[in-house]
Amino acid sequence: MNRREFLAAASVAAAGAAAVAEKDAAVTPIVDPHQHLWDLSKFKLPWVKEGAPLARSYLLDDYRKATEGLNVVKTVYMEVDVDPAQQDAEADYVLALCAKPESKMAGAVISGRPASEGFAKYIARFKGNKHVQGVRQVLHGDGTKAGYCLQEQFVKSVRLLGDMGMSFDLCMRPGELLDGAKLIDQCPDTRFVLDHCGNGDVRAKDRTQWQKDIAEVARRKNVVVKVSGIVAAATPGAWTADDLAPIVNHTMDVFGPDRVMFAGDWPVCTLAATYKQWVGALQSIVKGRKEEEQRKLFHDNAVKFYGI
Repeated sequence: MNRREFLAAASVAAAGAAAVAEKDAAVTPIVDPHQHLWDLSKFKLPWVKEGAPLARSYLLDDYRKATEGLNVVKTVYMEVDVDPAQQDAEADYVLALCAKPESKMAGAVISGRPASEGFAKYIARFKGNKHVQGVRQVLHGDGTKAGYCLQEQFVKSVRLLGDMGMSFDLCMRPGELLDGAKLIDQCPDTRFVLDHCGNGDVRAKDRTQWQKDIAEVARRKNVVVKVSGIVAAATPGAWTADDLAPIVNHTMDVFGPDRVMFAGDWPVCTLAATYKQWVGALQSIVKGRKEEEQRKLFHDNAVKFYGI
């Protein structure tokens, strides 16, 4: 087989695999509890630098195109780390989308700064809002030091979320997972979501510490995990499902079938994969698990956790 024939055969095989993945996803309904959208004509995202791959607007129509052919039946919006001065405006923007049934957006995790003295007043505005599911502050930013989430005011605010029936998303560096465990221990009545498999590193040769630490987090029963995000750190054009499998499988094993949720993390995932490639890779990784467990991962657990 010459090079041209080899490339042609590879192309046909890849197209066939993609078609199978899309067919499988179309059969299984998907809930995406980590849907990012951003309109750079309305909002400033300090972490998105001019000229960077993600430095453009990603709107609802773009999401629909990215998920076309997949059976995404509902979504939950995830805050996008806007300039803190725009937190209220971002919340209003997504809640307006939640009010439109055609958007399929059933809820939102909004931005918040729990360490702020004004957090209680800020979050009170959303008390009783059926669409506001929880709050997130990204904890792995360059200016956020280890232990930040253990400040007294931060802990107090996260406890308040529990009192209000809201969850808190932990999005943090893998080396600080035990800080997350300590926060969870101090907020026993708050439900937590650990984002992106605890940000396990796809390229790492030794994941021993991450394995131990995420297992320790998983011992707390008031935390679930999103199986997401890790593909964004893979080598573009040079990764396979096998590269992701060790992180996915360990995460699912330590949390168990009832506390894991698929999440798209689009458009961040496009740093290395399309939405469909990420879904197809995850489906191939979990295909050996029970059908009931696969449905819980892609649909049922998110419906139960968010009450949607």
